[in-house]
Amino acid sequence: MSELADLTERLVSIPSHEDETAAGDAIEEWLRAETDADVERDAVGNVIAYKRAGGNGKPGIGTDPDAGTFALVGHHDVVPPAERQTAGEGTDGEYVVERRDGRIHGRGTADMKGAVAACLLAFRDATPPAGRELAVASLVGEETGGEGARHAIDEGFVPDHALVAEGSTNYSKPGVTDVVVAHKGRRASTLVASGDAAHASEPEAGENAVYRACDAVDVVRGLDAPKATVFGEDVTGSVVVTGFHGGDTWNVIPDRCEVTIDERTVPGERADLARTEAVSGVEWTVDQDLPPMGCGDDAFADAALSAAREVHEARGLGRPEHVTKPHATDAGWLSEAGTECLVCGPSEPGEAHTETESVSIDVLDRCRDLYATLAAREW
Repeated sequence: MSELADLTERLVSIPSHEDETAAGDAIEEWLRAETDADVERDAVGNVIAYKRAGGNGKPGIGTDPDAGTFALVGHHDVVPPAERQTAGEGTDGEYVVERRDGRIHGRGTADMKGAVAACLLAFRDATPPAGRELAVASLVGEETGGEGARHAIDEGFVPDHALVAEGSTNYSKPGVTDVVVAHKGRRASTLVASGDAAHASEPEAGENAVYRACDAVDVVRGLDAPKATVFGEDVTGSVVVTGFHGGDTWNVIPDRCEVTIDERTVPGERADLARTEAVSGVEWTVDQDLPPMGCGDDAFADAALSAAREVHEARGLGRPEHVTKPHATDAGWLSEAGTECLVCGPSEPGEAHTETESVSIDVLDRCRDLYATLAAREW
């Protein structure tokens, strides 16, 4: 457990909210020193390593080209730290890391360098079954839209199965690390209503863009939220107006009005926002679309839950369950590309992105064992 905590602290101390290079360097160096895996560093800074029962090299070299790949996936970028989470001037911007009361405190402990450390150790120690290659990937740009995941996919990183090690602790009940079989995505949209400006004393001489925007908002309010069911778990999205701006001068009929919309999507479903364009002068554009994830492989999902329950039972802990997660992760991009994904990781809801961010060392150790157990398992 000390090795896991030490590696977590090392990774957490390295600033990676603006530039992930140094954190990627540390991960790459560790993999080259601790494993015989084939380690790759791509043009955007993703670090991906492969280990195969039949040989090393790129997929298909030295082993069965039809071998399935199982990947443990994390990311080493973080959101900007709070002032209390940095060591201040003259310290090269290092993050403050503290170990106390069985937890490691600091920016990126929960989201998600602690999980990356657990993945690295599990990858080193696990022996994949015959006919399967094991991969570990630490990606960049997850917090800003999944740039690293999308680049890796474009370069051919589409494993058959992946476990994305984002947080899933305390979802079904306190004290357990659950297996997420589906999560929501996020689609950010803008409605632009156009009109014709006129003097406010003669409103009939123009076409009020705000009124058109209001009509479009009424359409949004009438839309059904997207819904789906994955492994018997209901996932319900949402669609809501989050911004409205039109007009700049009190005595001019506005010729433009913008409306922003936040939509939480679910596997296979989207709200029918195209209906807003039935309002004259309204154009709908999608600004960001982080895809949802839904696992479609029963055997994989059951194998992960079985591994989780074994690890918990050995520690005298509660019984994990299949659950859903409200937040988008890189599992969405991989799932969209054809990878069967699950999410399972050490951070509790409410820990990530806070100025008091921390992670339990015991839970990290639990996750390391869970990942290694699943990596060695047939399904």
